[in-house]
Amino acid sequence: MNTPQTATLLIGSAKPIGDSTSEALGGYLMQRLADYGLTGETHHVARAVRSEARTAGLLAAVDRSDLFVLAFPLYVDSLPYLTVQALERIAAHRQAQENARPVRFVAIANCGFPEAHHNDTALAICRQFAAAAGLEWTGRLSMGAGTPFGGKPLEEAGGMARGVIAALDLTATALAKGDTVPDEAVAIMAKPFMPIRGYTLMGGMGWRMEGWRNGVYRQLRARPFANQSD
Repeated sequence: MNTPQTATLLIGSAKPIGDSTSEALGGYLMQRLADYGLTGETHHVARAVRSEARTAGLLAAVDRSDLFVLAFPLYVDSLPYLTVQALERIAAHRQAQENARPVRFVAIANCGFPEAHHNDTALAICRQFAAAAGLEWTGRLSMGAGTPFGGKPLEEAGGMARGVIAALDLTATALAKGDTVPDEAVAIMAKPFMPIRGYTLMGGMGWRMEGWRNGVYRQLRARPFANQSD
């Protein structure tokens, strides 16, 4: 396997630039790949599908890349609509080419649930996309409880990002050599950075704070329709 020289990152979150966990994850991986000598570029899905010219720019970027990385948030149990739209355009574009350039594909999913397995269906969709687009499936990373990271650089996220950084470091090293995402990196990324009970406690506190902020703290347990007949 030839070692890659170029990489393209597609941020699958529609949040403003600098505000998403997807950007934090994908951006860190791209930085590490750059440390290994890869040149790269980043596209944001909300901009990439806004006009035909920008979509053409994304398609051209994938065409000239050795490695295509998608970082996206989970929407219910799938990919965001704009991300699906972008992937459909990429697949159709490559299917129309007689001899599409070999490109390797990696998907990185994050969700707000503490368990990373909620991303499994979305990542299976990514693998199916790779097959349809003629991309070489090179692996995936799945992270739960990604909400606290926001758009903060991982280096500034403190101890909770330690495992995430380790997983991405391992992944960058492997990808730069032309290898697939290591199983060790997959396992580290999927490991919750806090116990489930801690996540539940923090979630409950956040819910009560939102109730207080919105003036409905005393109504959080209200069941206004509980006694209504069918």
